[in-house]
Amino acid sequence: MLARPPPSLNAGSFPPIMQQQSQPSSQVFSKQYQPPVLPPNFQGNQQYPAQSQTLVQPPVLPPHFSGNQHYSSQAPSHPYTLSGSQEQFHSQPSMITKGINQPPVQHPYLNSGVHTSSTQMQSASITSNQYGAPPITANPQFQNLRPPLPNQSSSHMGGDVPPYQYSSSQPMYNGSPSSFPPSNQPSPPPTVSYPPQSHYPNLSGPPTMPNSQLNGPNIYPGQSSSSGLAQPPMPQTRIDPNMVPNVIQVLEQSQEKNQEPFITNAPGLLPPLVGTDFIAQDQGSCNPRFMRSTIYSIPNTSDMVKQSHIPIALSISPLADLRSDELEPPLTNFGEIGPVRCHRCKAYMCSFMQFIDGGKRFICCFCEAATDVVAEYFNHLDHSGRRADWYQRPELCLGSYEILATQQYCKDEKWPEPPAFIFMIDVSYNSVRSGLVEYICHILKNELLDYLPKDKNAETSTVRVGFATFDKQIHFYNIKNTLGQPQMMVVSDLEDVFVPLLDGFLCSPQASRGVINTLLDHIPQTFANTQETETILAPVIQSGIQALKGANCCGKIYIFSTTLPIAVAPGKLSNREDKKLLGTDKEKILLSPVDNFYTKLGEECVQNGCAVDLFVFPNNYVDLATMGEVCRVSGGQIYKFNYFSIENDGDRLLDELKRNFQRTTVFDALMRIRTSAGIRPVDFLGNFHMTNTTEMIFGAMDSDKTVSVELKHDDKLPVENNIYIQVALLYTSISGQRRLRILTLALTVTSSYASLYPSCDLDTIMNYIVKVAIRSISISTPRSIRDSIITQAANMLACYRKHCAQTTSAGQLILPDTLKLLPIYVASLVKSDVLTGTQTLTIDDRSWLMHRLMSTGIKGTSAYLYPRIYPLHTLEENQIPPSMVRCLYEHLSDSGAYVIENGFFMYIWLGSQIDPTFVQYLFGLQSVANIQPEKCRIVELDNPISNNVRALFKIIRDERNSHMKLFVIRQRDSMEPFFKNYLVEDKGFTGGASYVDFLYHLHREIRNILQ
Repeated sequence: MLARPPPSLNAGSFPPIMQQQSQPSSQVFSKQYQPPVLPPNFQGNQQYPAQSQTLVQPPVLPPHFSGNQHYSSQAPSHPYTLSGSQEQFHSQPSMITKGINQPPVQHPYLNSGVHTSSTQMQSASITSNQYGAPPITANPQFQNLRPPLPNQSSSHMGGDVPPYQYSSSQPMYNGSPSSFPPSNQPSPPPTVSYPPQSHYPNLSGPPTMPNSQLNGPNIYPGQSSSSGLAQPPMPQTRIDPNMVPNVIQVLEQSQEKNQEPFITNAPGLLPPLVGTDFIAQDQGSCNPRFMRSTIYSIPNTSDMVKQSHIPIALSISPLADLRSDELEPPLTNFGEIGPVRCHRCKAYMCSFMQFIDGGKRFICCFCEAATDVVAEYFNHLDHSGRRADWYQRPELCLGSYEILATQQYCKDEKWPEPPAFIFMIDVSYNSVRSGLVEYICHILKNELLDYLPKDKNAETSTVRVGFATFDKQIHFYNIKNTLGQPQMMVVSDLEDVFVPLLDGFLCSPQASRGVINTLLDHIPQTFANTQETETILAPVIQSGIQALKGANCCGKIYIFSTTLPIAVAPGKLSNREDKKLLGTDKEKILLSPVDNFYTKLGEECVQNGCAVDLFVFPNNYVDLATMGEVCRVSGGQIYKFNYFSIENDGDRLLDELKRNFQRTTVFDALMRIRTSAGIRPVDFLGNFHMTNTTEMIFGAMDSDKTVSVELKHDDKLPVENNIYIQVALLYTSISGQRRLRILTLALTVTSSYASLYPSCDLDTIMNYIVKVAIRSISISTPRSIRDSIITQAANMLACYRKHCAQTTSAGQLILPDTLKLLPIYVASLVKSDVLTGTQTLTIDDRSWLMHRLMSTGIKGTSAYLYPRIYPLHTLEENQIPPSMVRCLYEHLSDSGAYVIENGFFMYIWLGSQIDPTFVQYLFGLQSVANIQPEKCRIVELDNPISNNVRALFKIIRDERNSHMKLFVIRQRDSMEPFFKNYLVEDKGFTGGASYVDFLYHLHREIRNILQ
């Protein structure tokens, strides 16, 4: 995405200062199951008074700034009631059908006693009736969707929404009848007074008992158990999935609420959801596209974090693409004095530093040490204590800026050379036969060399290029511009591989274009008749490292490989595929590298400032779990093209390479995070290398990569202070400059749960949870990972219920406004293909997905957990993209066409009654029967349907920064179950519970925790 030039940094360049309203917030869980312990005389949830917080105002905030934002002392929550039987759940069809009397389903992942369910709702309360399953009470926007119960007045119901038209002769949501505990069972804990909430009248009774106690006499609504006699059941209905909050509704509300720019002029401001199209204005803290926190009002004690089970974590994308109307971090040159830093903690100058003594010293906001200001940097202070040049210096008024580094920030204190790209192409039999060799040479010659990256204001790229091919040997090519023809040199000694030439291997594509074009024409011809089927890999990468090291430059190594490297050479691999182990406790063996050879090779890449991008084109198993380690450690990326054919995959390969070249990429990078005293980074998640406990090292990093960092308390934090976080990324730019990018974020501190929950960012929480789960795959079992996720989600909501929720019934599930989508996200994650490990996904596919998700940003994980569905048959030119459709099969019309995408895969679903004209206009085929799922393509036809669909696909691919492979699925085809797997609100293709069923289990687990 192109960005506008940075405006001049003067007072007139900034828009008017605006106060952002604090938004309700969200929560997550800690790593260990620790249910809250209730005191013996506990009389219900305790009410926490509003905390009066005097937040320290940084001296550098804009003149119209009116103070820190405070969250409401009451965490908003909205009740829902799930009505059903005595927590007995039976199997049912996977598709939810309105109006059918069906009991809820048994959760396949909860057989061990760990039960949870997730729904995306605004702070919602799910109330269990006295006979077991939880009724649902609604939040502000859903409060009147349920009519008054018999003998109760509608005046008990809050909200302004007109009542839902429903017969009042029975509760709106009821489960199937079942056995219930006898009347002598203990009553629920006494209720307490909570902050005010809107919810329906209490419907709860005795708490749900263990299954072994579900054999008492049947008791039905409105009946007493004192007689011990069973009464006939009342009519029961399932919960209508359309009556619970959903992702689409939340995103639409967020979009409506965030029409104005999000201004970062105060600590602890909760940014809009990542799915919201908003403008951010940097006025103190950095743009949230660069860095987000799971919590924006940090608990002041570690005990509070443990009780809430919400991790304090950061999601950092230091090179993220910004909108064209947002400010790119300006470049600052401090000259010979170098970056201005705190003398104690080495933090870099930021907008929250306070100048004293007339500007001669500044107080560090991280360690509170005073540092002398060098004469070259001195400036006077105005009457408010702010430097006179505050608006002219990016480091004083912005949360993100760049510094031109001095020579002491370079390796061996030598200025770096511009980076180089080395293309290493597999020329074995499979690669030649598929047409891959010829196609790669063609697009390099005619397309890609013109897309080599360059600085924004540069006319041409300074990147040098080199070429090599390999099978059982490595072939290097001399492309020096003084040669009439390229020269090939072969290396067959693979035990001690070396580069036979330095001068002429890496050259400027502008100076040597003629020789390069000749080489790319000759390579397919040279290997056209090869019969060599075995290949190598590790020596190829080693030779690329040596070539970059010999040229004293950083760069990237692009590997195009088709088969498992089985030739006798270092890094030789064998076929260890065993699909039977997927989904079992032994699958971690297949999903972990066979040894650490490729891990060490990745470390060698990092030491030499380079990364490996691996393009694999397999027809069989290639052991990506092992090969991919070199990409994971070096900061590279894996691209996978199964059964490659030019017709089906050629455009996709070209687009992926163009995106790889054009995105912002830096090299030989080092990232460090500094925090205020009392809190520190302890855990790091992503694709990088670490040689100590504080620094992440990348051979290369780009705008599509994100890392997550968990923070923990060292000490109790003063509530009156803010917490400051600074990310410093030291790197070599594409033009060979050594630079620093500085990102700073200010958060508030709280001792109140009522302030904690509204400050949670669920998108960031789920990004962190996904990465923790993926890392656990290699050391844990699938079941324990899923159980851990569910248990921690239940603990988050149980803590909120205990400390923040006002209710009169133990049968109400309260969901805080910021966590109303937690249930659906968790329900989706525990049945996702990255965790379930079914035999429908190959081992290599699973390894590739794990690798990609570990570096995916927040927007990517959000789409992965809840895929986006767009109708194609109703597309209008002025409504692209159209409104999304919920991930429910019943929401798809038999006469419609829909596209569903999750950032990794894309499907078009065609209903059985689709108009043949639509098929002809979109695919150029006479009938839907002529469509082949994996080979069908969107034809470029001149008609409104084709134009609108292609325009929508471009928007989707641009947003995801990926050309996802497209599959076309016909309704009731054999491939349709794969499509249904992405309808995450329905019962999963692999047996996972539906969204609605999951709610019952979540409610039961929370009640168990609280009791």
